[in-house]
Amino acid sequence: MARRTLILLEGTRSNGLLYVEAARRLGLHPITLAADPAQYDYLAAEGIEAIRVDTGNLDALIRECSRLRATYDIAGITSAKEAFYATIAKLCRYFELPGPNPTAIERCCDKFTQRQLLAEAGVPMPAYRLAANATDVESSAAEIGLPVVLKPAVSSGSCGVRLCRNLDELTEHTTYLLGGQHIWRSTPRILVEEFVQGPQYVSHIMGNEVIGIEASDFGPPPHFVLRVFTFPALLTDDEHERIADVSLSCLPALGLGWGPTNIELRWTKRGPVVIEVNPRLAGGPQPVQLAYGVDLVTEHLKLVIGEEWNLRRRRSHVAGWRVLIPDRDGILDWIGGDKRAAAVPGVAEVKLYVEPKTPIVRSGDYRDSMGHVIAVAPSHAQTEAILQRAGDMISWSMTPFPNR
Repeated sequence: MARRTLILLEGTRSNGLLYVEAARRLGLHPITLAADPAQYDYLAAEGIEAIRVDTGNLDALIRECSRLRATYDIAGITSAKEAFYATIAKLCRYFELPGPNPTAIERCCDKFTQRQLLAEAGVPMPAYRLAANATDVESSAAEIGLPVVLKPAVSSGSCGVRLCRNLDELTEHTTYLLGGQHIWRSTPRILVEEFVQGPQYVSHIMGNEVIGIEASDFGPPPHFVLRVFTFPALLTDDEHERIADVSLSCLPALGLGWGPTNIELRWTKRGPVVIEVNPRLAGGPQPVQLAYGVDLVTEHLKLVIGEEWNLRRRRSHVAGWRVLIPDRDGILDWIGGDKRAAAVPGVAEVKLYVEPKTPIVRSGDYRDSMGHVIAVAPSHAQTEAILQRAGDMISWSMTPFPNR
């Protein structure tokens, strides 16, 4: 009898190992297809079968999956990385496996198309314009009014996203995006958006159900680097209901509703405003499991392999996630205190992503993270205190680059 296998396309630093572990718990043999398997250190550490393949080539992936199907019983195909969700959807259609709608995923991953569809459905969101060149950017910003947010129409993890508060910053970031420094995943197109201010929230959704709402906070502008997450957010019943209602209204507008979705919003003077809809699990699903006892990765994989999921809440705690972000560029001399931090009561996980002597060059996006601390406790105040105590135990030293 052929071994039941889960095909994982590429991986991620935050969720990749979680998918591998969940697959094994479900009795599946995980196989990762990646352009460069060596970039995911957990594959070798966990003895995960990995195959090098051009993951940007759908035909190559179909050939590889067809070859594997001669040996294995492929139960499902998925990915922890948003950039490959449309490809995953097409593979699932080709091999007649459960999966999302390819057209809906492609439309959602194009932020301009997403904005158009949400606007047609009357979903509250920032004013926006699409720009293809510097002249378009400048005229769009003039129409909307500074400050504005510039972002690539296709990207994730805040890559290429910046707040532009004046004309100098607008020109500088436009030059960065169009001048060859930014790596584009598609034809260069820039979204110019109104800067909507207010507390940031993330709705965690599976299927058509809001699992919970998370509060998140960014580091200092002009970049949008997430530093702190709290799940669930401290909201009134009315605030929770309004955020949930707006979040769910995005799904039919975009043709979503299969599998995981996370929706970023800000609470403004006019209530919740949708910043972005992502057709995937949020980057850190662990707080949901710690707070509510719902393992979103495992429940997602159940759907992927055609089994019934269980989203029933098993407990009611508060989980927090603090990201370790450097305040300057340079060579990392040393980083430590993680073992002491991990020993603090209530700390669920401490993880460092970098080694001493590593060059640190901040990008102004998710790649700036050097590690994280996750804590859980019965109340918001207790969780915040544990995160503060544990986070303060971790320190590092950096030597600035010469002539910087």
